[in-house]
Formats: sequence, C-alpha cells, structure tokens
Amino acid sequence: MEAEAMEMVFRLIKAGRATWVASSILETELRKDTDTQRRQDALAMLRQASEMHFPNSQIAERSIRLHTLGYGEFDAVHLAIAEYSKADVLLTTDYRFLRQARRKLGMPSVRVANPLDYVQEVMP
Repeated sequence: MEAEAMEMVFRLIKAGRATWVASSILETELRKDTDTQRRQDALAMLRQASEMHFPNSQIAERSIRLHTLGYGEFDAVHLAIAEYSKADVLLTTDYRFLRQARRKLGMPSVRVANPLDYVQEVMP
C-alpha cells in the first residue's frame, strides 16, 4: 500500500499539486542500494525533484544535533534539509524515524509522515 501511495505522490508532483524537494544526501543513500534495478529506478525518479539541496554549515550543525538526539545519520540530514528548505512535510516509510519525529525529538519544524497517511489527507 505504501508503494501505491508513493505512486500517487509522484502523480501529484507531475500534476503540479506537490513539489518534491530532494537532496544530494538522498542520492548518496540511493546509490548504496545493492539491488541494481531498484537503485537505477530510484535514481531515475530522483530526476523528477523540483529542487535539489546540498548540505551547508547550517544543515550540518542541525543534523549533528539531531543525530546526537537519536536520529539515524541519514534521517538527521534529511530532516535538517527539510527544515532548511521549509518543506511542509517529509515523507518516509521508516517507522523508527516516524516515531522519533512524532515524539518531537529535537523539536522538528517539519512534519514527518508516512506516504500512505499523507495521500489519504490530500486526495479527495
């Protein structure tokens, strides 16, 4: 169901109803996937991003702080970039990440949501 929800998110992006803010860190993370086909597909989808952000000193400081509070290394950077770019929502299927953000660990300024929940909210 989450895969179907992500397909719907990509349809929203293509229709101009949502904007995908990505980061060079996401690309780095995707490149680590050992499944060649899945890696290629994911990297191809990354080209649909409306914006691409690169870490800077402000993002690095925030991500270090989030990581010391318990977020995974990549999760901390993703959240710091989402905050820096003033995203409305950061979508993830990582339930540990979702729980941490919902507990307001580090007082995130961006809502972190599961794609399925997000799609149910925005689709009529």
